[in-house]
Amino acid sequence: ILLLIRNPKDVATSFYHFSNAMSPLPSYETWDDFFVAFMTKKMPWGCYFEYLSKWNKYADDENVMTITYEELKENPVLGVKNIAAFFGISLSEKELQSVADRSSFQSMKKNSQKTHGAFGSVLFRKGGISDWKNLFSEDQNEKMDKAFEEHIGGTKLGTKLKYEVYCKA
Repeated sequence: ILLLIRNPKDVATSFYHFSNAMSPLPSYETWDDFFVAFMTKKMPWGCYFEYLSKWNKYADDENVMTITYEELKENPVLGVKNIAAFFGISLSEKELQSVADRSSFQSMKKNSQKTHGAFGSVLFRKGGISDWKNLFSEDQNEKMDKAFEEHIGGTKLGTKLKYEVYCKA
């Protein structure tokens, strides 16, 4: 199992834009309204911190590989190489680069109309890291950090995310 995890602040930011672009999902008039719903577990898809907590139980399982979105953005070829090795797939350097190029956010966004139709523009918005800084207030940032620490701060997944997000940023 390949488990891809992401900075909870960017997850919230992404879900905010996704929710407001998808008519079947609740939309939010303001970021503040969304933030309250996100932090009080009122999301149709559940609580991201609880999701990470549940997956943390399997973090040491030899059949589970955890990688962060931030790792893949920082070094996509190394990420593909590690994933291929985990699944026992041997790829040449050229093949690794090809997979990294074709699976980049920019490449998927460019092809999204072909692969996902009109839904493509909803799925592939920015694909960046730290977009949360454009929405979060200082108070919201502190609340999210506190919730992170309470739910997963000392866990294996929490430590991995904290390193990728805070130590490498």
